[in-house]
Amino acid sequence: GLVLGFFISIAEPDLHILADQVEIVTSGLIDKVHIVVVVSIGIAVMVSIGFIRIVYNLALYKILMAAYGFIFILSLFSSKEFLAIAFDSSGATTGALAVPFILALSIGISALKKDSKASEKDSFGLIAVASTGAIITVLIMGIISGTRNLTGSIPNDESMYGSVLGPFLHEIPIVAVEIFYALAPIVIIFILGNIAEFKLPKKTFRRIAVGLIFTFLGLIIFLAGVNAGFMEAGRFVGYKVALYDNKGILLLVGFLLGVLTILAEPAVHVLTHQVEGVTSGYINRKLILAALSLGVGLAIALSMLRIIIPEMQLWHFLLPGYFIAVLLTFFAPKLFVGIAFDSGGVASGPMTATFILAFARGAAEAIEGANVLIDGFGIIAMVAMTPIITLQILGLMFRRKSELKGDELNVE
Repeated sequence: GLVLGFFISIAEPDLHILADQVEIVTSGLIDKVHIVVVVSIGIAVMVSIGFIRIVYNLALYKILMAAYGFIFILSLFSSKEFLAIAFDSSGATTGALAVPFILALSIGISALKKDSKASEKDSFGLIAVASTGAIITVLIMGIISGTRNLTGSIPNDESMYGSVLGPFLHEIPIVAVEIFYALAPIVIIFILGNIAEFKLPKKTFRRIAVGLIFTFLGLIIFLAGVNAGFMEAGRFVGYKVALYDNKGILLLVGFLLGVLTILAEPAVHVLTHQVEGVTSGYINRKLILAALSLGVGLAIALSMLRIIIPEMQLWHFLLPGYFIAVLLTFFAPKLFVGIAFDSGGVASGPMTATFILAFARGAAEAIEGANVLIDGFGIIAMVAMTPIITLQILGLMFRRKSELKGDELNVE
């Protein structure tokens, strides 16, 4: 758990994107490498704790209550800047690469249980447990460093290229080296494991090898596109929309972006198909998507409100939000608790870590009185929080439906 958790987090592209943006905005005061390593340590520790929970049948809500209680204590001693970065790191590290991997790990371990109902419940929740590690370690880093009152700005890129493809051609070799070093430990672990233990059939091994090659090439294309153009598109749209006198337009656009971009998140489709499969179709994936879309739309609209009114701080939303989320764990069906907390990490994937984060930064840049570092970040944290609430409310509705119909399916 420690080894796999660390290296899968190191390889997560969303985390690299966030860390790169933090380094740029803070003019290098918060180093990209430090953030990636510190977050990965936190993920590794909590993945191993998540494994222990599954093996020893520990209640998920108790682990989450202990983790978020510790986070709350650390938050009292942390600066506003590190609070936003810590919660954003939690969402960013559970992206397109980490989510399928962690889900597969939890399902594989849970499948070893003889109790099918316990196996079903324990198939979810590992992402939720893992993501708390990122918050804890970044907050600890901020407290130890003693860095406070950071200011941020978005530097103007005045670099000129000879063609439209120039920026992409410049990024590809840089990104390729980063992805190679990030994926290499995972590939080495897999190859050694196959030689020593797995002994996979040649056909299966070749299929996995082809998948790794596609992953490598896909990540190069994705990150090159993000760094050379996609992020700038989000920042430009956010900046221009925020310039309108009627700030209600910014709230509306933010809500619509949240509703629509969640449908483009690859990890969301992995989770919803997994939920539908584990519950044999009882929980329809379209209902999960609808609840996620509503939650993420609300999260981005509230984030825009926080930018418009700088007096509103991130903890004004996160503290009551996570209090409600933890409170609901006592009443929502336990299967839905795991799904809900996993969905929070899944919702904050590549689209949120790139376009939506850049959109928020652009809006913060345009609105007078807003701080790009404090107000421009924190949106991933909001996106990771609201689905936890909406999915648990959906679980309460399912329980009510089961009671009315006398349904015998175990949603607990």
